[in-house]
Order: sequence, then C-alpha cells, then structure tokens
Amino acid sequence: MSRTTLDTPPAAPDAHAPLSHGLKQRHLSMIALGGVIGAGLFVGSGAGIAAAGPSIVIAYAVSGLLVMLVMRMLGEMSAAYPSSGSFSAHAERAIGPWAGFTAGWSFWVLLCTAVGLEGIGAAKIVTGWLPGTPEWAWVALFMVVFCVANLAAVKNFGEFEFWFAALKVGAISLFLVLGVLAVAGVLPGTDSPGTSNLTGQGGFLPHGSEGLVVGLLASVFAYGGLETVTIAAAESRNPVQGVARAVRTAMWRIALFYIGSMAVIVTLVPWDSKEVVEKGPYVAALDHLGIPGAGQLMNVVVFVALLSAMNANIYGSSRIAYSLVERGQGPKALGRVSAGVPRVAVLVSCVFGFVCVLLSYWRPDDVFPWLLNMIGAVILVVWIFIAVSQLLLRRRVEREAPEKLVVRMWLFPALTWVALAGMAAIFVLMARQPDTRVQLYSTGGMTLFLAAVGYVWQRARAAR
Repeated sequence: MSRTTLDTPPAAPDAHAPLSHGLKQRHLSMIALGGVIGAGLFVGSGAGIAAAGPSIVIAYAVSGLLVMLVMRMLGEMSAAYPSSGSFSAHAERAIGPWAGFTAGWSFWVLLCTAVGLEGIGAAKIVTGWLPGTPEWAWVALFMVVFCVANLAAVKNFGEFEFWFAALKVGAISLFLVLGVLAVAGVLPGTDSPGTSNLTGQGGFLPHGSEGLVVGLLASVFAYGGLETVTIAAAESRNPVQGVARAVRTAMWRIALFYIGSMAVIVTLVPWDSKEVVEKGPYVAALDHLGIPGAGQLMNVVVFVALLSAMNANIYGSSRIAYSLVERGQGPKALGRVSAGVPRVAVLVSCVFGFVCVLLSYWRPDDVFPWLLNMIGAVILVVWIFIAVSQLLLRRRVEREAPEKLVVRMWLFPALTWVALAGMAAIFVLMARQPDTRVQLYSTGGMTLFLAAVGYVWQRARAAR
C-alpha cells in the first residue's frame, strides 16, 4: 500500500490551491470560540440529562477530555500542515490515499446531512413563532441565504460566524453568570437550591451506570463544530497562528461552556422535569428562575446556533470536497474555483442537504432514518483517523521537519493511545445499546464501502 511522505505530499497541496485567504484573525478567533458552542449543546443535551440525571456532568467531563485530546492531535498536524482538507489530508499523508478518501467523503456526507437537520430544527422554531407557515419553505430560505453567502466570498462565511459566535458566547456567558448567582442564592427573587436537585429524585446516578452510559454517548456527539477552525485556517492569512491559538484555548472553552453549563442546569432544575426535554435544558433553567422573557430569548439563541451550524457545515463540506478533488479523489467538477471559492462544491453540498430535508418529508419511515443511522458514528471514525495519523506523522515530523511542531500533543505517545482506547470503549458501549447499535453498524458499513472504493481508486492511480 503506497504512502506519501513529508517529501512527497498528496497531489496538489493546498498551499498552491487557488482558494482565497479572506478570513481574518478575528474571524478565526470567534470561529474557534463559538464553534465549541454547537447546536448539539443547546438541542441535544436535554436527552442526555433525562438519561443520566445529575451524572451528566461526569459524562460531559469524560467526553470533554477525549475531545480535548483529539483537538490537540488535530491541532498539531494542522499547524504543521494547514489544509482545507484538515484530517482527511493528514490521513492521506500518514496512512495512504485510501484513508484520506474514507475520512473525507464520510465526513462530507455527515456535514451535508447535518445541514438539512439543522435547517429543519431552525424551521421548527420559526413555525412556533409564526404558526401555519410551512417548515420546508423556511428551510429553503435558510439554505438559499447561506448558499448565496458562501458562493460570494469566504469572508461572508467569516462575518456570519463572527456575529453568530459573538451572540452565542454572550448568551451562554450571561446564562452562566445568572446560574452561578442563583446557585449561590444571591440572585434577587431566588433561593439557593443547595444540593437537593443533585441528590434528590433518585440521587446523583438515578438510572445507575446504564443511564450514565447513555448520557456519555449523547455527550460525545454534542461536541460538533470543533474541527471547523482547522479547515478554515487554510483560508486565513496566518493559518499556523490561528490553529495554535484555537487549540491552546480549547480546554477552558470546553470546561466552561459544556461542563460548567451542565453543572449549573442540573443544580438548578430537577433532572426529571419534563421541561428539560420538551423546552430544552437552558430554556427550562431560565424559566425556573422566573426571569421574564429569558426562556424565549434563549430560544432565539438556539435558533442562531442552528443557523450558525448550517453556515459552518455548508462551508466545511464544500472545502472538504474541494480538497479531496485537489488530491485526485473526487469528480473534477467539484474542484472548480471562481473568485477564490469552490462554487460547484458549495452548490452540490447545499443540494445534498436540501434533498435530506425533502427525504424527511417524503420518506420519514425508511430512507431518512437509514441516512441518519449511517452518519450516526462518523465523528468517531474521523477521530480514529486523526489519532492514527498523529501517531504516524509525529515521528516523521520530528525526524524530517521538527520546526513544524508549533503545537505538540501532550505526553506523546501515551495520551494518543489513551484517546484511541477511549474511542474503542465508546464503540463497545454503542454496541451494547440497542439504539446506538444500529448507528454503529450502519456507519461501519458505509466506512468499509468507502475504504474499499478508496483502495481501488488508489491502486488504479498507482497503476497509471
């Protein structure tokens, strides 16, 4: 199996690609800061709390540690070799073209499908404000707006994300301040709940270890959007500095926004309150505090988070597709660039996402669930490629270009192996749960199919 080396990088490296460099440092900084506050945190965390109870804090802490390790590994490689292909390009360089093909196209399917899902989520919020309006029309409107913005220039993506991130960071920071004041009993009109919600209603582990496992699996998939900054860095003026800064601040961002907010929520609100799932944990917590209009304001923030995720995923999917084509691993038409933007890739990614939306209406009982199951564990597959790539690349970089190690993985290689063991453990836990077992097998089938296609493609190119 042929491998590329540091001296012979993948075909057409991104350094010579005709993408623009329209992202500024302030864009990258806010993408890194706001990217960690994904739609999964606001929308999906309620189900995790319902399953794990107060122990959801442990679940988010454990999965957060794993994500920190993955980000550090990805940051090390992305600072050394900035690329719009990110982990896909690193996997090709470290393992072989088939690995880059598999990681890249599986992630492209994930992002495009997520665009549709986030559009549906945002449309449901709007139809709650404007009853009687069709959901599909709102999804189409959001898709057109972000598609046009991404077609025009990369700086449009950067500006959207800058302001989206600013709103998300401001809102969740205010939430944390109010929550901490309420927990301490110094917020006017509220009494401190003490530990009653942590130890009551069945205790800290109300559903035992099984509930904690379900909460852990839910929390793992809530950490979406962290990789966007390593993709976007390739279109900035100083990609190495941008990646290094984002990776070095990832730890406190995850600890504060994810683990901190979960701790505040389960301390303030009984974990078994139906509002936690129906309204969402953040809205439920603010309503519990009796702050006028705060719950509805948080709905606006959730809406913005969904739009932000749509925008980021349209951008990320188009750049992943572009990078794959530049490395000879996709239809050449997707690699066409105009005014510094891979416009065909943007259009195809948007169309794929909208087809997913239509499938949710046309085939809600068979095709759409199959598609959702197929992407269910893709992020874990990507993380494994990241860890294996870092294991292989680190020694080669140290030997051939040590000056490129601007960011270094902690305690290498021990923590890389710890991360791989953690990912293997999550796969085992998924196989034990009926709901996630189907996702695991469906994703596994897609991954094996793409790996086989990628290997055949690699052999065919080598034989030319």
